[in-house]
Amino acid sequence: MTESWVIEGDGSSPMPPEAAARALRARVEAGPGETWLTSTNGRALGLVTNGGRALVMLLADEDDPGEHAVDPGAGGVGDGYVLANGQHDRYPDEDTVPLAEAHRLVEHVVRTGEWPLDAPRAVDR
Repeated sequence: MTESWVIEGDGSSPMPPEAAARALRARVEAGPGETWLTSTNGRALGLVTNGGRALVMLLADEDDPGEHAVDPGAGGVGDGYVLANGQHDRYPDEDTVPLAEAHRLVEHVVRTGEWPLDAPRAVDR
């Protein structure tokens, strides 16, 4: 079976890969800082944004610490990352990517099931 993805909490049907980045842009514009997509294979793809940068995570299952996209050499710490439970987080910029890059990564994972080959990431397992 081909893996398909849905946005958690939207009650939506599986989204085509080309719609992933568009759906995320719409959610960011509407205000939610945290979005999770779940796949038919039990994986989860999360994005938490402050509007300029995003933490992008890919988890094999709910118990997996997973892996996340990184921006090697980025300096500083960003704040304004608001989780669904209302918690406000700060992340080092090297552990986040620019929002446009986050959209590209999510669309690629939804389309292929894998990170793009050119996307640096940290494995947290």
